[in-house]
Amino acid sequence: MNSDPFKIKSPDDRVSMLISAVIILALMYWAKVIIIPVALAILFTFLLISPVNWLENHFIPRVPAVIIATTVLLGLLLAATFGVTQQISSLIDSYPEYEENITAKISEYQELGRHGTLEKLQAVTERIENQLELAQKKDDSAPAAAKDKEIIIPQPVKIVEEGPFSMSKLWSFAGPLLEPIANLGFILVLVIFMLINREDMRDRLISLIGTGQLTDTTRALEDAGYRVSRYLLIQLLINCFYGLVISIGLWLFEVPYPLLWGFFAALLRYIPYLGAWLAAILPISLSLLISPEWSITIKVISLFVILELITNMILEPLLYGRGIGVSQTVLLIAVAFWTWLWGPVGLILASPLTVCLVVMSRYIPDLKFIDILLSDRPALSSVHRYYQRLLANDEDESFDVLESDLGNNQGSLALTFDEIVAPALALARGDLYSGKLDKNVYKELVDLNNKVVTDLSEVTKDLAEKSIPTTMKSKKKVLLMPAKDDIDEIAVQTLAKLVDPGCLDVYVIKPGVMVSEVVELIEEKSPDVLAILSIPPGGIAHIRHVCKRVQARFPDLKIIIGRLGLHDEYHDMNKQQLSQIGSGSVEFTLGNIITKLKQLSTLD
Repeated sequence: MNSDPFKIKSPDDRVSMLISAVIILALMYWAKVIIIPVALAILFTFLLISPVNWLENHFIPRVPAVIIATTVLLGLLLAATFGVTQQISSLIDSYPEYEENITAKISEYQELGRHGTLEKLQAVTERIENQLELAQKKDDSAPAAAKDKEIIIPQPVKIVEEGPFSMSKLWSFAGPLLEPIANLGFILVLVIFMLINREDMRDRLISLIGTGQLTDTTRALEDAGYRVSRYLLIQLLINCFYGLVISIGLWLFEVPYPLLWGFFAALLRYIPYLGAWLAAILPISLSLLISPEWSITIKVISLFVILELITNMILEPLLYGRGIGVSQTVLLIAVAFWTWLWGPVGLILASPLTVCLVVMSRYIPDLKFIDILLSDRPALSSVHRYYQRLLANDEDESFDVLESDLGNNQGSLALTFDEIVAPALALARGDLYSGKLDKNVYKELVDLNNKVVTDLSEVTKDLAEKSIPTTMKSKKKVLLMPAKDDIDEIAVQTLAKLVDPGCLDVYVIKPGVMVSEVVELIEEKSPDVLAILSIPPGGIAHIRHVCKRVQARFPDLKIIIGRLGLHDEYHDMNKQQLSQIGSGSVEFTLGNIITKLKQLSTLD
């Protein structure tokens, strides 16, 4: 049985988990000066693994390959930093050139709002401000007179003579410059050592976790390495392409500093969903400054909208494939969390860190609840979704679940019944026996399921199950019997819809019929086969009783028993319990039962 990932054995375990989470968060925040460079180094290591492997495959030793890759990366970062700094400085210096256009735009905006709601709101705001200033002046007039009467006591003045050299002044100037340089050097050295000794680090991590978890650890490391490396590389390529197209478009629109805006577009696009529009604010604002007309602004907005649609709807689905394994909604929450924890660096690290967390939780049993909360896989199976919708008495969504599965099964109603309907009904019967469902709710659920399955069968053309040849001289007779109650009758009615009436004469027995009446009906109809359908739990004892009575009277009658919705691990046990059926078989899907009936129809 599957253990509940949210189940905690005792209150002490719950408290210990909470304390551990608080300690980890506090450590990540308090030690972020060290953790952030390490995280960035790991990020760059993932990016450079592929180039380093490529260089090694072209007969360049590892150490020179690592040095070449890191040197190229460092050169690109320094060149980008220098170029952006120069562009920003030049943009600030050129501001006076656009001041006249700014004034014109403000005047035009004010003209649009004249005698409108905006102007009225501004007038009300000004009157409130005047009243507040008048009240403040009245409050200040009384203490002013008292202050004039106060005796001012002179304070001693201490003159400190400083030498020609002040360490505090030097550090205040050099400190802000040395800190990023030191961090960059630390990250660079760490990246080099990680790339050179990556196999040794992997082995040490495996040894730390324990060789007893060797299989799961290896799978987790490979999965995380593949997902993170692939995600970072593809995102880098997409963002570079995005920034390049933005730069070319802005250059064609004659917007100043197109390379600067393209760089910010590529960088800010690491923020899911919001980054591209944050990057669009800057060039849109500049387009308003450079021209008194609105045409350039409209062109810039159109460029960002069209490019974002192409990137989101074509490039990303095509290149990402199965994605990074994280729910998109959770990814936005993760971005907010890592930004709160580590600031702007958290924006860049949010996606890969969340991916690593999801992959680890997938292979560590104690963290299984994280995989359920964060991954992009469906939280509920189709069986549980269908059963939950039946419990909620939601006919539309129940039908949608079955219809979706029917499409995946190429229109096979039998497969949909075997995969979803029968297991869901088994859950309902189990909840009834355990007291989780009362009889009234159970009856409503069964009726709703019957209606949904009936509606689905009416829109289904299940030709695969109705391909029995119709040139038979005489039809075979089949007697279908539900083992116990209305749930078993649903299976019987579904099977009756799936067999070809041109080849088989089907007679359906209502639930609750006594065994003596079944014997009489067999004697009257003389069927070629008796099919007894049952959905667990329960039903074995009654099936054995029916089979014993029928075989004693009709030893040559072929019997097919269908145990539908049963887990695979119980198949052998059910076959053992029903082993006394000498002239029959035990089947666990409607598809197998239909196959048996097809074979029967072809026999003379």
